[in-house]
Parts: sequence; structure tokens; C-alpha cells
Amino acid sequence: MFKPWAVFESAWDITPEFLHKHGLKTVLLDIDNTLSPHCAAKPFPEVAAWLAKLKTDEIKVILVSNNHPPRIKPFAARLELNFIADSKKPLGVGYNKALRETGTDRREAVAIGDQIFTDILGGNLAGIKTIFVFPKVPETSAPFRFKRFIERPLLPSKGRIGKSPKNSHL
Repeated sequence: MFKPWAVFESAWDITPEFLHKHGLKTVLLDIDNTLSPHCAAKPFPEVAAWLAKLKTDEIKVILVSNNHPPRIKPFAARLELNFIADSKKPLGVGYNKALRETGTDRREAVAIGDQIFTDILGGNLAGIKTIFVFPKVPETSAPFRFKRFIERPLLPSKGRIGKSPKNSHL
């Protein structure tokens, strides 16, 4: 339940071609440390161009976050994306709501995020393929440092990056 279907260095390394090859039409996307530093108002510089590529290739994207609407709404508006706030990851509530909102079958969706115990476990429990991306900025708060310490034995190796999911899957 803690193993991702695929591993990439960052979200923007995931190409539309990769998604299409695997029959994936919708991306359920985490925010903090996946698209931006934790609680930052602006995404990393690479995000806008990546999202534009996905849109051009007709891949739906929806943000799925445990954050509250005041954090997510302006971030989503900046990127012109729909969102699910208070998603209750790792429970399937937010993922299931995102699937309904986008009209996507779970076999055609992928959850992308940087945390094993929320993004990867949640997507796997919801029956959605998962892609782990490595956190971009180390969190400094004690709860995050503790969570990262606990998940360390479960983290995929960087050697899995770029491997075919068929060869690197569970």
C-alpha cells in the first residue's frame, strides 16, 4: 500500500506521452512540495509550462489537498485549476470526489504527490495509480521532520526514476 506505481524526480518530468501511453487521462495533483514549497502562494517556475503541456494534450488536472480552501483557492485560481480542499488524504474521500468532478474512471487517473503516508497510500487505497515525486524543499517544522523520518524506510530509491512502471511496479 505504500509503494508508488511509478517514481519521478518532479511532477514536471512526467510527460503527456507517458500518461497517454498508460491510458491516464486525469491527474489528481498534490500541492505542497509537489507544485510549490510548503504553504507558498506561488508554484515552482516549471509548473505553468508543464500544466500548459498537459492541457494541450487534453489531460485533465485537478488539485487534491488536505489544506483548507483559503490556502488552495488562490493557488488553484493562479493556475486556473479546479480543486478539492480538505480531502482527508489518505482516505479516499477527496480522490473519489475529484473523480466524480472530472468524470474520470479510476483506471484512467493517477495521483501525484511527495508524501508516502498521504498521497501514495491514499491513491493506492482509492484504487488509483500513484506517482511519487521527491519533495523539492525540506520542511522545517517538527511534525514534518518527524513524518519524513518515519517514511524514510518506505521511500523509493532514486534508481527507480525513469524506469518503466512495468519493471518498477510493486
